[in-house]
Amino acid sequence: MLRSYGPRYGSIAQFFHWSTAILVLIAFLYGPGGSEQRVYSSAHEFDRRLHETLGLCVFALATMRLVWRTIDTRPEAPAVSRWMTVLATVVQWVLFLLLLALPLTAITGAWLEGHPLTLVSGFEIPSLLAASHGTGATLASIHKLLGDAIMWLAGFHALAALFHHIVLKDDVLTTMLPRWLPVGRARTGR
Repeated sequence: MLRSYGPRYGSIAQFFHWSTAILVLIAFLYGPGGSEQRVYSSAHEFDRRLHETLGLCVFALATMRLVWRTIDTRPEAPAVSRWMTVLATVVQWVLFLLLLALPLTAITGAWLEGHPLTLVSGFEIPSLLAASHGTGATLASIHKLLGDAIMWLAGFHALAALFHHIVLKDDVLTTMLPRWLPVGRARTGR
């Protein structure tokens, strides 16, 4: 089922969710981090190219996922308390905001510092902005903070899903899991 129906997200929404999560994790792990000299050193060339390529992929997936959300229906929400629903909605929208802000701060910061985007393929996207090194460095710092923030928030999001499945024994986790995955429905009759 490509579209969401009943209590589950469809396979397209699940693809966007899980591939974005995996790409964000890999991009975080391969982010060279540190000073501008370190990031743009030849020793970290591959890591930076991979990080930038994955960042553009994350941006594209997040954008496609937002467009898909306007077309696809949402699955039936599991019965949880109102505060959990509100908190889950806030976390989801902050994650979307971070998925867009992270690549945009990285691209803008690199360009303002005078660096092209360099992809794994060797293709370079030259700066489209006039250099403003101080502003670029500030955006690079913001990018690092946002990178840490998305990892913490995604970790909280994952722990909340596990809490729902293991402790509350509801179907929150299974709404985003493929049907072929051998995770049984939670028992709700207590």
